[in-house]
Amino acid sequence: MLKKGLFITFEGPDGSGKTTVSSKVYEKLQAKGYDVIYTREPGGSDIAEQIRGIILDSKNTAMDAKTEALLYAASRRQHLVEKVIPALNAHKIVICDRFVDSSLVYQGIARDIGVEPVFAINKFAIAEYMPDLTIYLNISASKGLERIINRQNKDRLDQETLSFHQAVESGYQKIIEMFKDRYHLVDADRDITLIVNDAYDIIKELVDKYV
Repeated sequence: MLKKGLFITFEGPDGSGKTTVSSKVYEKLQAKGYDVIYTREPGGSDIAEQIRGIILDSKNTAMDAKTEALLYAASRRQHLVEKVIPALNAHKIVICDRFVDSSLVYQGIARDIGVEPVFAINKFAIAEYMPDLTIYLNISASKGLERIINRQNKDRLDQETLSFHQAVESGYQKIIEMFKDRYHLVDADRDITLIVNDAYDIIKELVDKYV
């Protein structure tokens, strides 16, 4: 058992491969015998997944930006108390596909609400819980969009304009600077095996400090 639970998040623009890479890293940690769980945002628990359905429904084009930010925070709170906090208290490793940084970027910057107002909403939701380490899958907005253009079931965010996704890309650079002590950048425009191995090695270095 680890000396403490570790909360590790994956961030990146749409099409960066977060879900694929994070799930493969989780599988690799599990195969090595670590006590690890895998989850995602928005969602990760029953109620949070229901909120996810509202947020990402492609029909909900009339959704106000602040409504979107509040829904993400609500989903995040439910997910945290149901799944993340119990796992951390049990000294597990939590691998999470997106967390609060996504809201700061997508709603705070790309939706132009402002980082501070969005962070204030989320501080209420998450209290003191922040990631111990964040892997950022680094890829350009245009390259990411190339990857998702042929998705069968595009959600509401997949259908945003290139300019929105470019705002997301530049927004992440600001958030990375804000939290540079926990961010590790991985080049996501390579073979998947190389990306997974790099992410795993970064996480393993942290995990080894708490064995």
